[in-house]
Amino acid sequence: MSHESASPRQSAAEKYLPARGKRVALCVTGSVAAYKAALLARLLVRAGAEVQVVQSRSSREFVGPATFAGITGRPPLCELFDADTGGELHVELAAESDAVVVMPATADCLARLATGRADDLVTATVLCATGQVIVAPAMHPSMWSHPATQRNVRQLTEDGRVTWVGPVSGEVASGDFGEGRMAEPEAVYGAIIRQLSLDAWQGRRLLISAGPTVEDVDPVRFISNRSTGKMGFALAERAAARGAEVTLVAGPTELPTPFDVTRVDVRSALEMQAALSEAAGPALSGTDALIMCAAVGDYRLEQAHATKLTRGGEGLTLELKENPDIIRALASERGGKRPVLVAFAVETEETELVLRARRKLERKGVDLVVANLARDSFGREHNVAVLVSEASHTALPELPKPAVADHVLDWVLARLVGSAVA
Repeated sequence: MSHESASPRQSAAEKYLPARGKRVALCVTGSVAAYKAALLARLLVRAGAEVQVVQSRSSREFVGPATFAGITGRPPLCELFDADTGGELHVELAAESDAVVVMPATADCLARLATGRADDLVTATVLCATGQVIVAPAMHPSMWSHPATQRNVRQLTEDGRVTWVGPVSGEVASGDFGEGRMAEPEAVYGAIIRQLSLDAWQGRRLLISAGPTVEDVDPVRFISNRSTGKMGFALAERAAARGAEVTLVAGPTELPTPFDVTRVDVRSALEMQAALSEAAGPALSGTDALIMCAAVGDYRLEQAHATKLTRGGEGLTLELKENPDIIRALASERGGKRPVLVAFAVETEETELVLRARRKLERKGVDLVVANLARDSFGREHNVAVLVSEASHTALPELPKPAVADHVLDWVLARLVGSAVA
């Protein structure tokens, strides 16, 4: 990770912390995955949150209280009835917390939550929570797939008070593979930030492009690229979940439309340009942020052939014309700092990734370039990206694309808030 000194124009946004002033009750139960709760606590503290860890007795066999105290600056709570704290601790915890999280949530914990048990501080706090409780299950695949566990999951889902994060398929502590592995801390962090930032995103209008563009050669053939649209769709899904009004302009892809997202399907680069211009409005006044994630083809035929080109025994030459630079053209219409403009850059040379991204940032007139390598992005569920702004760049580790989307959206909100107070 590399950071350069921030410019005065960016200082307000750089200081923005997505969880500043928020209180999170992090409930930890007895699982070997409990160590990941410490990683989550660190992410939340870095984001500005006040984290109060609540440990079940068995969780202390995996992670000691001193670890959580060192990360959060406050000792974990464990006992339902504590003479030192007094009062109804579980009621106070739930009332004072902006988010209640259970990570990891064992099969036993899910069973007790599903039946409304409140015999320890973890379950009593969850039972007192008035909002959504974020739950990250973790257990052996055979336990997760057991009918009793699935019955408990259905019950909690029907109750409508739980936001599930995971589990995912992968290797568990025993070395076995299957669904039951706890979601990574970054994914749980993303869910928490979404819940905490709902108010900040309410009324924000985001315009996102995704997928490839297709340039027809004839009725049978076309020119395109390897983009699947997964990154752009993850951005749209995450933004809508945070409460933003999202319009998604998508090239040809079979991905389903994310919930609560307005989708506009296009095919060619010219069609995408027209759709984005219409959605953005005059001088880009119709959106607060434009995230250009689509892989737009650089060239097209001047005129597609009306009939199929047939083999003639010789080579074929196609005369191509350059497509418009959509994000650069849109950026030229911006009159001030709004909307926030984000571009994506796919490269093949790792050594020049940041340099090329910064050149693109300047050339296109955008605020942020999300740079990644083709080998790390196309057709994959994960991505490895670098967020490159005018004054700094931040390298993200390999993350699921929705988690990358959360980082991008955090940056966008930071710029929106920073611009508002500058």
